[in-house]
Amino acid sequence: MPKVSSVVVPYATYLRVYEPLAAFPEPERSHWARYARRPDRPSYQDELRRSLADLLPTPPVAVPVHESRDAFVLDVDGVVCVCPWRTRLRGWQALGDLAEELPAVVLDAVLPPLVRRQATQDYERWLADNPDARPWIRTATWQVPLNWFVLFSDEEREYVKGAGGPEAAGGCPGDAPLLRYRTPMVQARRRVARGLRALRDAIDESPLIDGLVDVGRWLEEFHPRSLVELDYGGLVHALPAGDLEGDHSAADVAEGIEALRLGDGVAAGEAYARLVERWRAVRDLRSAN
Repeated sequence: MPKVSSVVVPYATYLRVYEPLAAFPEPERSHWARYARRPDRPSYQDELRRSLADLLPTPPVAVPVHESRDAFVLDVDGVVCVCPWRTRLRGWQALGDLAEELPAVVLDAVLPPLVRRQATQDYERWLADNPDARPWIRTATWQVPLNWFVLFSDEEREYVKGAGGPEAAGGCPGDAPLLRYRTPMVQARRRVARGLRALRDAIDESPLIDGLVDVGRWLEEFHPRSLVELDYGGLVHALPAGDLEGDHSAADVAEGIEALRLGDGVAAGEAYARLVERWRAVRDLRSAN
């Protein structure tokens, strides 16, 4: 499959759910079974490049006209599991967040108000016929939301300095660095429940609690034998190898939550300070020349 561009897009990270084929109704199940046998499946970078290319025409294409029929595929203990891209749905949902991400003058230059209004109206009409639709992929830019780390343990961390084959960095071939976590759905749900108990017992309100509640509700939508993946995606290309190698954010989050559970505010504060310092430095890259 030809690529839109060879340029690496470095800013997006992903939280993905891979569901077993049995979770999909026909005829979608048969489609994904055939798709899983394809040797030329595209990568997350291909999806990003296509989306960026859609912004070049006049007027720009804010959301794909047709839903993607691509997916990521994993073999989990002999079971084929699929994570559909659902690029169109995710594009619609992302439009709602752009006003908080970009200044109005920049947003209007990239996506004129008329284009955004039309996309919003299309989404509302589509959603009326598909009220239970949800994406298999969540995306963040220039960060990994701290609530995502709650789902994983440090033992599930996988870091590869500069190689990895066809599954490296979410399916991107070649010598790309790789930093990701993978865990069974049952473990992810258990950690969400434990984390929420510890946080709610220690503090009244927190963005971390709100985010964890939201992620927990999202996970409940999927098959219990699914696999959950946190992928640093293209962000690995923007960070020095030493920073990636020393990044054990899931361990820091787990340490902070455990400290709160034990009533050790000092240890919890130290873990949180490490996280804030690490991710502030990453977010600062967004505005660097």
